[in-house]
Amino acid sequence: MAATTRQHWFSSGDLNGFLGLVVDNLSIMAFLSTALIGIFGFPADIVFLHMFPGTTFGVLLGNLAYTAMARRLARRTGRDDVTAMPLGLDAPTSIGMAFLVLGPAFLHFKQSGLDEHAAAIATWQLGMASLVIMGVLKLVLSFFGSLVQRHVPRAGLLGSIAGIALVLMGFLPLVEILKLPVVGFAGLGVVLYALVAKARMPLGLPGVLVAFVVGALLYYGLGPMGWLGSGYQPPAPWQWRFALPLPTLQWMHGVPAAMPYLPLILPFGLLMVVGGINVTESARAAGDDYRTRDILLVEALATLVAGFCGGVAQTTPYIGQPSYKAMGARSGYTLLTGLFVGLGGVFGYLSNLVELVPLPVLAPILVFVAIGITVQAFEATPMRYAAAVVFSFFPAIARMVTIKLSDPTYVSPDHFAALYSDRAHGFSELATIAVLGNGFIITSMIWASFLVALIDGRTWRAAGILLLGGALSLFGVIHSVQLSGGIYLPWLLDDASREMAWQFTGAYLVLALVLAALAVTGSPARARTA
Repeated sequence: MAATTRQHWFSSGDLNGFLGLVVDNLSIMAFLSTALIGIFGFPADIVFLHMFPGTTFGVLLGNLAYTAMARRLARRTGRDDVTAMPLGLDAPTSIGMAFLVLGPAFLHFKQSGLDEHAAAIATWQLGMASLVIMGVLKLVLSFFGSLVQRHVPRAGLLGSIAGIALVLMGFLPLVEILKLPVVGFAGLGVVLYALVAKARMPLGLPGVLVAFVVGALLYYGLGPMGWLGSGYQPPAPWQWRFALPLPTLQWMHGVPAAMPYLPLILPFGLLMVVGGINVTESARAAGDDYRTRDILLVEALATLVAGFCGGVAQTTPYIGQPSYKAMGARSGYTLLTGLFVGLGGVFGYLSNLVELVPLPVLAPILVFVAIGITVQAFEATPMRYAAAVVFSFFPAIARMVTIKLSDPTYVSPDHFAALYSDRAHGFSELATIAVLGNGFIITSMIWASFLVALIDGRTWRAAGILLLGGALSLFGVIHSVQLSGGIYLPWLLDDASREMAWQFTGAYLVLALVLAALAVTGSPARARTA
């Protein structure tokens, strides 16, 4: 009977699950801090003492809740093999927050006349506000997740997140790996060997942990001997950093500054709701029948509380629940992970680990996750929609190119702005790329949905989607002509910007009219069944 079945708090597989889940979260936090501090010049203390505690507090709360849900399911079913849903920081949107929201906002605040510290505080407040907005959106959509799935085709949902994965958490971390190729490439090879080729590691150890150890040994073994050249940096001294993630209303000061970033913030939240639905279905297929609404509510509340307490990166249930189940993890691994990550943000040892372990050692897991997300976009989408998935990648590629071209370590913001606004011969190539990339997540959804409708022979639906794209483009929700990517009222733009906004809006309207004419005069389209 269920009442007499003994439930164990820990199993042998929980250690493997704990190590894998901790390294996943650690790698994301390392990339977040490296991007903000190393690329955008963010003050380290603001990242480690203001952003990290609240961010990790969300991980703590979410994992504790998922642990409790797993144990409740085990009691109800009388089983002792129930595996908790893994929860952690979402890699694509956390990296997206660093490169697309926090970093650019910090530079904007500095350009507006704020000193470095004041600009960093204002950016932190914006990040908190962004997380609260995402949390509220996820909380509302927790009750309507299936409605979203019915109206946005899977190619649009998965294609947009795969675009982020491929270029932001795949390509950019790969560049970091190859900055120190002797170390990074070896770790990447171990990850591919263990997780893609699915080869068994010695002693049954998790592939992520082995890759981490191999990379760290190479770095700290070869580096002091000078074999890594200038790529080796001695470890930073251990610092005592203590900061409680106390609730604060400072996020309210960041709400006005967050408004221009809504075209990024809202899709980030939407994608996590859809992702939560998908991972719940994945866990159900593996034998653990969690209520979808409960899974979504936990991640929404964890994100919301993290935002109230200073966090800047949202949590999400991870897609790998069946993998953790296969390695023998039950509910102990989420309990351990939540405590380790959550307390690490409070007592500072997590930030010391981030400083101790170089990004090329941690980045391979991000590349693997990027590969997995991209592959899933094709595997979980009918083959006839593969073109729509590919088509949805282009706006993400444009955004990645803009990020690299506007990197303040190579090009001054003023010089980049001058190149962007150069319209001596029509729209500059740089401006076109930037405008294509602005609002790229929603653009990807629009493009994929439009092409799916065409493939299905629903030409009028495709025309309607294009009209929606034109309306969104008019106000800068997608294809914002402002360098910051903000939304606007088109009649308040200067002449050159208004011209570009109307051109992009007109492109959608003209194509919608062309398709309507083809639907009326052409032969009826037929959906492909292959």
